[in-house]
Amino acid sequence: QVQLVESGGGLVQAGDSLRLSCVASGLTFSRYGMGWFRQAPGKERELVARITSGGGVTQYAESVKGRFTISRDNSKNTVYIQMNSLKPEDTAVYYCAAGLLGWQYWGQGTQVSVSS
Repeated sequence: QVQLVESGGGLVQAGDSLRLSCVASGLTFSRYGMGWFRQAPGKERELVARITSGGGVTQYAESVKGRFTISRDNSKNTVYIQMNSLKPEDTAVYYCAAGLLGWQYWGQGTQVSVSS
């Protein structure tokens, strides 16, 4: 059974940093592309960042470029997202996802709240 478990969310002030982690089990992690998504109240889920299976290619939403960094450690079956210079508009539930073609597996989400 595949499980993705996120951690690291919390309540911070604008300008602060957070690092989210997502530990995967039940799959050959190094074969999967990984992504971080977020969903704010009343909004659709959006892709924040993605990283290829080997970690060599990353992509970011325009809204987070230069502030967020996605990375992965295949020896630990873990994907991270480092979030710097957080803004109130970054407030959302953050989800990690794994996929070969499309996104097949999802975590349960972790709440990030940024106060002004």
